[in-house]
Amino acid sequence: MAPTTTSDVPFRQGECSIEATLAVVGEKWTFLVLREAFAGVRRFADMLTGTGAPRQVLSARLARLVEEGLLRKVPYQDPGQRVRHEYRLTQKGLDLYPILIALMKWGDHYAIEGREPSVVLTHRDCGAPVDLRMRCSAGHEVESPRQVTPRRGRGARRLP
Repeated sequence: MAPTTTSDVPFRQGECSIEATLAVVGEKWTFLVLREAFAGVRRFADMLTGTGAPRQVLSARLARLVEEGLLRKVPYQDPGQRVRHEYRLTQKGLDLYPILIALMKWGDHYAIEGREPSVVLTHRDCGAPVDLRMRCSAGHEVESPRQVTPRRGRGARRLP
């Protein structure tokens, strides 16, 4: 059987980017915490309500997202209360936005089939619906995985 890549030498991914990403964010509660953060929710109690996560689970997920550098803790203090922390997205966290939008669009199309989505994203400036598109670096729109060729990167290893 011929290799499935355009390379003439079969290869194995060394450091798989998908696997590494899933090790950080590949869990339901993590995505729900990120959903809340992208919606502007910053405080623990509000995230608890918005996600429906058990308190211990939410606490663990927030700690992990801070440890991984996707969220940062910022102290705040309400009058007469002790100092607490808000959770704000870092640039590393903000860079996950297209992934969440892709999951949402897929869910709108397949997971809630036949029902209206509960959230519609619109462009703040003009009000038009937001869409997610892929383009190559030359500016061509990529409409299908069949238009993409995986090529061996520097992290790939030759198969024995």
